[in-house]
Amino acid sequence: MRRQRTEKQSHRARLASVKKEMAKPHMARSAKIAELNLDPDRIPERPSVTMPGIVNRIIPSPCARRPEKAQIAVDGADRLYRDLRIENSLLDEHGDDVKLIKGARVEVTVSSRARVPSVTGEVVSNPATPVKKTAKP
Repeated sequence: MRRQRTEKQSHRARLASVKKEMAKPHMARSAKIAELNLDPDRIPERPSVTMPGIVNRIIPSPCARRPEKAQIAVDGADRLYRDLRIENSLLDEHGDDVKLIKGARVEVTVSSRARVPSVTGEVVSNPATPVKKTAKP
C-alpha cells in the first residue's frame, strides 16, 4: 500500500513541475539570441582557447631576407598537431622587437571569428569566406 502512495506523490510532484514550466513564457532560441545581441551592456567575446607551450627550437632562416622561425610544442594538443612554427619576430606591450628563446614557456591562444547576426538581421560572414550576392528581380 505504501508504494502506491509514493507513486501518487511523485506523479503530483511531476505534474506540479510541468505546470510551473508551462507557466513560464516561451521564447524561441532565435529570439533569445537576438535579445542578447541587442543588449548594450553585454560585450560579446570571440570563442577562444588558451594552451600552454614550450619553445622547442629556433630554426634559422636560409636567407637573410626571411626571419627565423620558432617551433612551439603545445601541451594538450593531438600528437600530429602539437608543433607550431611561427616567425620569431614579435612585439611586446611597448612596441619593441622581441625574440623567443629555446626552452621559453609560452601561452598559445587560438580564437575564431564567429558569425554574428547584426541588428538588422543580416549575417556578417567571415572575411575569408566568399559571399554570393544575388540580384532581386
